[in-house]
Amino acid sequence: MPGTFVTVYLLAFDLDGHGQAVKAFEARPVASEVAAIEAARALADSHAGVVVWKREGDPVVGEEGDPEIVFQSGRIGDFG
Repeated sequence: MPGTFVTVYLLAFDLDGHGQAVKAFEARPVASEVAAIEAARALADSHAGVVVWKREGDPVVGEEGDPEIVFQSGRIGDFG
């Protein structure tokens, strides 16, 4: 769609003292889906879970679409 853009994000989760998945860091924008998935796979060994998602945005109206998960591993919590 003309005028729209896609942003890809990466986020890792660790488990808190109650076994709940909590953000290990704030969501990071990544240049591409391929780069995000490679980074997520590398993080999967040291975190309880990782997720990569993308959103389509329209700067003209200032809106972002719903998140679309493109990669997920392990336990994840709220990310959108």
